[in-house]
Amino acid sequence: VVAPSQTLSNREYNMLRTTAIKVIRHLGVVGECNIQYALNPYSEEYFIIEVNARLSRSSALASKATGYPLAYVAAKLALCIPLPDILNSVTGKTTACFEPSLDYCVVKMPRWDLAKFVRVSKNIGSSMKSVGEVMAVGRTFEEAFQKALRMVDENVNGFDPYLKSVNENELTQPTDKRMFVLAAALRAGYTVDKLYELTKIDRWFLQKMKNIIDHLVFMEQNKNHLSREVLLKSKKMGYSDKQIAAAIRSTELAVRKERRETNVLPYVKQIDTVAGEWPATTNYLYLTYNASEHDIDFPGGHTIVVGSGVYRIGSSVEFDWCAVGCLRELRQLGRKTVMINYNPETVSTDYDMCDRLYFEEISFEVVMDIYNQENPEGIILSMGGQLPNNIAMDLHRQQAHILGTSPESVDGAENRFKFSRMLDRRGILQPRWKELTNLQAAIEFCEEVGYPCLVRPSYVLSGAAMNVAHSNQDLETYLNAASDVSKEHPVVISKFLTEAKEIDVDAVAADGEILCLAVSEHIENAGVHSGDATLVTPPQDINAETLDKIKGIAREIAALLDVTGPFNMHF
Repeated sequence: VVAPSQTLSNREYNMLRTTAIKVIRHLGVVGECNIQYALNPYSEEYFIIEVNARLSRSSALASKATGYPLAYVAAKLALCIPLPDILNSVTGKTTACFEPSLDYCVVKMPRWDLAKFVRVSKNIGSSMKSVGEVMAVGRTFEEAFQKALRMVDENVNGFDPYLKSVNENELTQPTDKRMFVLAAALRAGYTVDKLYELTKIDRWFLQKMKNIIDHLVFMEQNKNHLSREVLLKSKKMGYSDKQIAAAIRSTELAVRKERRETNVLPYVKQIDTVAGEWPATTNYLYLTYNASEHDIDFPGGHTIVVGSGVYRIGSSVEFDWCAVGCLRELRQLGRKTVMINYNPETVSTDYDMCDRLYFEEISFEVVMDIYNQENPEGIILSMGGQLPNNIAMDLHRQQAHILGTSPESVDGAENRFKFSRMLDRRGILQPRWKELTNLQAAIEFCEEVGYPCLVRPSYVLSGAAMNVAHSNQDLETYLNAASDVSKEHPVVISKFLTEAKEIDVDAVAADGEILCLAVSEHIENAGVHSGDATLVTPPQDINAETLDKIKGIAREIAALLDVTGPFNMHF
């Protein structure tokens, strides 16, 4: 979904707007209403598909995208307060009579987790399959579009033509990965007209996508000459440092250094709902390279909280609630707060939750850019789950002041070698495991320890690509599915303990000393992911001696890792 509409003529836009006003007057709607149209792209023929006289998914998105507080205004209207008397709580200056006017482009993109399911159709249609969505803001479509692609999946490098191969069937029938097939087709030389025939995506969008790929080809062909002009143009088209580095065969940090030396830096702009027509004091912010000045000042002294990003299987509203709780407590302590998140479905991206809200990517490049600009007192990463954790070491290496558990300790827990060595030194038992880089070595290890075995890649959230293998054939199938197993992408295989009870420990510590601790027991045996398991707290089926031992190990590990903040353990 793109806002504002890019391919409607002025006549079409006003025709649909006028019809919408007639419909709600006829139905007597007070407050929020959502109308969906089907418009013929070749004529002015249109149909109304449905009318929702309530807040819907798209109205929640529209509210975040425009900065117009729909629910707030609808509640006031329900109390019979007329529009001219309702102050727009986001701008603080204009009344609710002003229609939102946008001087930026918003791209909303869904997140699918279909790869987690076996024999599930990857085709998308009238039945919803997505598990989350992102909202990217930029000054051009190219900029917002590439941001959105990276937000949906942090392992994706924007509009990447090398992720998928060209397949005309996938172009004709929309799938969750069609965008990357489209990128591959453009890279392979397909014309806009040919792609229009196959996809029926408006030529305007296809031309913008072609611009992105054309620039990529230019960078690849001129990889030894990264001038300031090329670098700035790349950033204006939404390329990340990592993307540019891949195109010119360099590294992300080298591109970052070059960018800072040549003063190619992002500007901070406000989402002000009135396109600069009236003075507005919003705290809704985004970064763009398509600008010449900042909209705000940077007094410093804020505390940055990084959110959890897109909802996916394994990361949902629970992380957002933690981030909101953190923001509220910081404000009660008199701290000025900055939130970085890009999920329009969250409470943390509400304008009144913090002093400054950046609708931006959670990546090393962007968080570090905001950090350098804001010069904050510190940054909190522990409230957003796996995504902020993954960039902790990179931020730490750039001297960012991280509050809570140190990034070295986080790495000590996440890195299986370091964590295992620590457990061995303390004599704490763990299942036998090994990190392997090829299939033959994996089969030999599994035969040595005996099946079943648990197969999983490192640094993953919520059991992505994790499976239990019961035979050599299973192992082969799973390893082929878990991408290419190599020295860069090793796989961890551990002995799977059958008929074992699984215990979850959640605790909060300060300087390695546990302040409070909750122990939960899984009703199912070990092997069912905690997100799918039924948990009971306090545990019902564990004797006091075992419970004391679990608490003792938790205290020992908290002290060894010098944990400050929340942490979770599985037994």
